[in-house]
Amino acid sequence: MTNDHRPHVAEVAEGVYQLARGGVNAYLVASDDGLVLIDAGLPGTWPLLEQALAAVGANPSDIDALLLTHGHFDHVGMCERLADEHHLVADVHPGDEELARHPYRYAHEAARFPYPFRYPAALPILARMVGAGALGVKGVRTDPSIVPGRSIPLAGGILPIATPGHTDGHCAFLLESAGILLTGDALVNRPRTVARCRTRPSRVKPRESDG
Repeated sequence: MTNDHRPHVAEVAEGVYQLARGGVNAYLVASDDGLVLIDAGLPGTWPLLEQALAAVGANPSDIDALLLTHGHFDHVGMCERLADEHHLVADVHPGDEELARHPYRYAHEAARFPYPFRYPAALPILARMVGAGALGVKGVRTDPSIVPGRSIPLAGGILPIATPGHTDGHCAFLLESAGILLTGDALVNRPRTVARCRTRPSRVKPRESDG
């Protein structure tokens, strides 16, 4: 992961584009058998999405599927625009369908108001999130069709893996042909520690064939 806080697009693996804005990542996966957006970041990520799509000769209407790791506000920020302008409805685990409708309405480990005072290192991160539209995200209707263990036949196969805890329906996504795991917020320890690991792509050993 880069230490560059500026909004940017980076091809982190062949055909896998990281869209980084406001301390939040989304991923565009482009292959011959599908164009998939994993997570929808914050509203201000839209120009980065257009940039990544242009790099593969596509536009938002060409996206085949939008998969959400979970329904928090910083992962559904572009959903409304994609639905309204391009008729693309996000897929999510049933456990997070209600959260996606109300992306700010969730339990917190501790009261939010004192947080910036207890952890001042979080202030620059929070400011970048606000600048990317974090306070204006609207809830969205989703298709609660993601089933852990049932591969999605796009982009070389995308396998949802149940990783509840951060939210009830949180899922990671394994890009089966590439051996890359997109973990959503299952692995995240900031802003408390200001560690940069949100939705970090990890390479895993491809499964051996049964044949």
